[in-house]
Amino acid sequence: MDGHRTPLGEDRTPTGGAGTPARGDRTPKAVGIAWALLGLNTLGSAGAKTVVPLPRSLIQMATMGALAAAFTLALLLNVRLLVRPSAFVFLLTLLLVPSVISSADSGLGALFRCARLVVFVATLWLLSRWWDGGLTFVRYHIRMYLAVLVLVAAGLVVSPGTAMPEYYGGRLVGALWPLTPPQIGQYSAVIIGLTVLLLMGRRTTGAAAAAVIVPALVLLAMTHTRTATLGLLIGLTLAIGSLFLTSAAARRFFTWAVVCALVAAVAFSSALRAWFLRGQSKENFSNLTGRAKVWDALLAAPRTTEEKLFGIGLGDKSFDGLPIDNSWLAVYLEQGLTGVAVVAAFLLALGGVALLRPPSLPRACAIFLISYVALSSYTEAGLGDASPYLLHLALAATLLVPPPVAAPLAAPEVPRRRIPRWARRTEVS
Repeated sequence: MDGHRTPLGEDRTPTGGAGTPARGDRTPKAVGIAWALLGLNTLGSAGAKTVVPLPRSLIQMATMGALAAAFTLALLLNVRLLVRPSAFVFLLTLLLVPSVISSADSGLGALFRCARLVVFVATLWLLSRWWDGGLTFVRYHIRMYLAVLVLVAAGLVVSPGTAMPEYYGGRLVGALWPLTPPQIGQYSAVIIGLTVLLLMGRRTTGAAAAAVIVPALVLLAMTHTRTATLGLLIGLTLAIGSLFLTSAAARRFFTWAVVCALVAAVAFSSALRAWFLRGQSKENFSNLTGRAKVWDALLAAPRTTEEKLFGIGLGDKSFDGLPIDNSWLAVYLEQGLTGVAVVAAFLLALGGVALLRPPSLPRACAIFLISYVALSSYTEAGLGDASPYLLHLALAATLLVPPPVAAPLAAPEVPRRRIPRWARRTEVS
């Protein structure tokens, strides 16, 4: 894990050979803009009340406009339509089949969401040209969600009451853009995990890492999001474990993390328990804040054979007006068993490739993202539609691309010695 330390994971270590772009180099800056626009599209249009009421139609215009701009920009950057083979994006493309079949007879809303997913996948194909197994897109990802968290923090400063409303139990929400506590917790956990790994791999400075990790940890704690917290801890454990045998920094970090966790568990056990329970009763906690009741009702609902195979069409991830909050059940409802099989296939494909890659920092970042998304899929929806979770997995796919092989250096050509004419006549005579 050699290379130059740069802020937020920029990797300038050349690895390409002749005619091959070096890792972390020659990627147009506009590619990062297109990636950020994809992130803006996945922020959603429904959430908390904001300081200045924003019409949902206006937010939807902004998010959909961001997707159209991302696709247009990616197309302008990749006019020759050069793409890199990717099992993840290929399987994601297959997910369009049950989506189109089920959405064809489900109204304009379903067709609109289906078209959005098509453009999202097409944009990923166009951007795959610059996927090289390096950390360039990690830097884009961190900066993108860091900008979102800065907006959340600004809303907290401007209007603390709006940012921590009673109807969310005093949990942190977006006061300037309608973001829910689970969304803020997810963005915080993801950039914390990635930045910790970059710091361990010496791809960023301690000051730059602290400027990201400390505020994000504060925001994560204020959201009281258990899924994001557990995903961060488990994902980092697996990612650092993948480096344990090859990195002394990973071994030191793991040792100190275990010691600090034990001390915190003993000294702050009651406070941690109160934070984790969020004032809920044991019954409410056991049925996952009412999620289990929705899940049981969804599974018990009658369905035709076609609905079982292909679902009822893309929707708002709700059942009888209540959020499903489970990716697998949401995919089963909207894209059927076919969609569930495709989602399981691209998760298994990413996980299998990550296990087969030799230990490295990009592999550790990919393992963190895959494990985080897999754990979050139990209590959050989004694996069957354009969402931050699919963007996290796309980032993992960029990290698992085999790095370009450097071409062997050709031996320098030795110039032939020129013999004067008089010398040649002497040799002949």
